[in-house]
Amino acid sequence: MTTTRRGFLASGTLASAALLVPRGVRALPSAVRGPAPEAVGAGGPEALRAASPLPAHVELAQRAIDRAKAAGASYADVRLVAWTREQVEVRDRRVERVSQGESLGASIRVLVDGAWGFAAAPQLTEAALRTITARALDGAKASAALRKRLGAPAVELAKVEPVIATWVTPYTLDPFTIGPAEKAALLLEATAAALGVAGVTHAEAGIVSVREDKLLVTSEGSRIHQVHLRIAPELTATAVDRRRGRFASRDHEAAPLSIGWEYVTELDLPKAAVGIAEEALQKLHAPAVEPGRRHVILAPSNLYLTIHESIGHPTELDRAMGLEANFAGTSFLKVSDTNTLQYANERVDVFADRTQPGGLATTGFDDEGVPTSRWPLIANGKFVGWQTTREQAAWIGQGASHGCSYGHGYDGVQFQRMPNVSLQPGPEGYTTEDLINATDDGIFISGRGSWSIDQQRYNFQFGGQMFWRIKRGRIVSALRDVAYQADTLSFWRSCDMLGGESTYRLGGSMGDGKGEPSQMNAVSHGCPPARFKANVVRTGGAA
Repeated sequence: MTTTRRGFLASGTLASAALLVPRGVRALPSAVRGPAPEAVGAGGPEALRAASPLPAHVELAQRAIDRAKAAGASYADVRLVAWTREQVEVRDRRVERVSQGESLGASIRVLVDGAWGFAAAPQLTEAALRTITARALDGAKASAALRKRLGAPAVELAKVEPVIATWVTPYTLDPFTIGPAEKAALLLEATAAALGVAGVTHAEAGIVSVREDKLLVTSEGSRIHQVHLRIAPELTATAVDRRRGRFASRDHEAAPLSIGWEYVTELDLPKAAVGIAEEALQKLHAPAVEPGRRHVILAPSNLYLTIHESIGHPTELDRAMGLEANFAGTSFLKVSDTNTLQYANERVDVFADRTQPGGLATTGFDDEGVPTSRWPLIANGKFVGWQTTREQAAWIGQGASHGCSYGHGYDGVQFQRMPNVSLQPGPEGYTTEDLINATDDGIFISGRGSWSIDQQRYNFQFGGQMFWRIKRGRIVSALRDVAYQADTLSFWRSCDMLGGESTYRLGGSMGDGKGEPSQMNAVSHGCPPARFKANVVRTGGAA
């Protein structure tokens, strides 16, 4: 069915000029709304631990470590990892994909003469562990010889107390106990609801479920078993105006989280689909933005990605030191900027956090056995902290690691990966409406869109999902073809209003890439809505 702008306006959906908060600003489950606490419990449901195949192989891992030590390794760790990933996707009224992948294997990392060696195998057998131990030792010896020729310093590890522990993602219902047929039925119900809105011609939905089961054994005496659950629901509606040859898509703003199936139940995707579809129509028939410098109010569903790119990546210590440049480069920051650089407005506080409830990077211990924690990256607008591993801590005279070591799967070597990085809410308790009411000329932006940032994480452009024009403290219309441009420091220094605790939400990504060969890391970013000054540009054609 074809729609026209006149007919759509007549329906009354956009007729009101007194909208305060767009319907796209949807709440997430109450369990993951609040700011990060100091810690999260290190226990968890016994069922997932009991079902794990890994604890039966602890002695196998220990024997490999003993062989490495006997052969001259000053340190060694073994990771046993079992991965399960299920994906269910539907398009319109049919199932497009049902897939499940599994992997199981072991890796060993050794330190010999101040240099690393690493090897992995997709088997948990005595022969496989013997083979990879020998390979890791050979690699470390070759690396040590090279480091000596180059005059590179030996690797030093910050101390950590050995621990025997378990940790499981807090959850109510294991998503892997819900069959693919039941998941597909829910998704088909959601797409059918979206297609029931006149003018919406396509709808897609999917659910990705991940179980990451890992056991770490170290030569220092740590034995740590952890099981992580992650789930990512998706829903997109596409509206088409055939007369004008135009289409617009609208994504649900539900974030991927470390949580159980109860999250999907609370989202109620079929009910949400109608609002998503209606907003696709708003976007389709909205006028294009008028370019210019003005206020932008960013919803958490948009701001999380800007945090990721302009704060998360620049504060990775290996990027700042020029030792990592894959996936969009290094960092504009220098070690000497610590405690001196005014990164943002003094109202801005940003914490790195691996304890945050629901966070995709939340865990009990990192992949070097370091207990996870919460620490400031930006305090009162000043840059104060880095993301570090045990090896990196020595680079900047830090006495202990911040627990940022992670390796994807059994065959990914551990290295520095981003924790949850979150902007803290403001003390005034402002609502989204307060930020809008205080803005004379601006644009409210929600949802993740296209993005681009330079090789030092400094100059950037971000789009979004939905855009609303603000005049004299009121939302007056939807907009389309909007992006905002700025450089990192001027952008964060312009932040002059923050939402309060009640507005705080998590966003995140299941696939943050880094390294060569590349690895993925799941990471979340919490924030309230916030107001900035930026250069607004038009990304499409004529208005």
